[in-house]
Amino acid sequence: MRLSTVILPDRRWSEGGRDTWQRAEELGFHTAYTYDHLSWRTFRDGPWFGAIPTLTAAATATSRLRLGTLVTSPNFRHPVTLAKELISLDDISGGRVTLGIGAGGSGFDATALSKDGEGAWTPRERADRFAEFVPLLDRLLSEDVVTAPGEHYSAFEVRNIPGCVQRPRLPFAVAATGPRGLRLAARHGQAWVTTGDPKVSETGTPEQSREAIAGQIEKLGAACASEGRDVAELEKVLLTGFTPDRPLASFDAFVDFAGRHAELGFDEIVLHWPIADSLFAADVAVFEKIATEGLAQLG
Repeated sequence: MRLSTVILPDRRWSEGGRDTWQRAEELGFHTAYTYDHLSWRTFRDGPWFGAIPTLTAAATATSRLRLGTLVTSPNFRHPVTLAKELISLDDISGGRVTLGIGAGGSGFDATALSKDGEGAWTPRERADRFAEFVPLLDRLLSEDVVTAPGEHYSAFEVRNIPGCVQRPRLPFAVAATGPRGLRLAARHGQAWVTTGDPKVSETGTPEQSREAIAGQIEKLGAACASEGRDVAELEKVLLTGFTPDRPLASFDAFVDFAGRHAELGFDEIVLHWPIADSLFAADVAVFEKIATEGLAQLG
């Protein structure tokens, strides 16, 4: 199992931003991700920086740490412009980028580009757009020249030369729990991401959460089978912080949490970097001990 972290883009680079990404590398995290939003929930009225520029800066400040988004979505992105940015980032980082990608939600990002804050896409509309977004982005990152007319996203003689450092393209970690999203993960993903079941997370127990996640993995297996793919080929990534569990409550709590989810088949656990006075508040000393010693306890 691998251990990774999410560093929210809420600090100026000169005021702790750079130090945090470098510390993530020093602690031995496999990947450091960031959210790709225009703003996010309780952080909306505070500092918040762009994901791709932040990851580009992180690429120049580190040398081993993998970098990525959790997650990028169609809410305010277009595959053509996103592909150019990702190819550039992959080049600057020396091939250390993973694209976490999802269908997006109904929050601020969904209406930020509207005239009046109205018109957020329905779940079906988000799924329709995601179903076009992912295959087109796949082609744009894999082929030198792409022409692809679409209902929502089109490209005409788009050049992306020389392409990604990673071949045939940088890996996709597809966040999905519904049938259409799971099929996209099975078809285009190198990894699958879940945050658990939101319904269970609100009122359920850790045991019920694991049961729900096991059900998601079973559905992922069925989606892979329908695409003629072995589900074992997909890395399974759990983004923590949204289940009833409290893996950062103590070192032992993490070891128990990680062990139980390893049994479900997860290859990677992602912890939020502690942020004081927020839903991601945690003891930094415990967090750093988990980073350096936690996985060794799994045996």
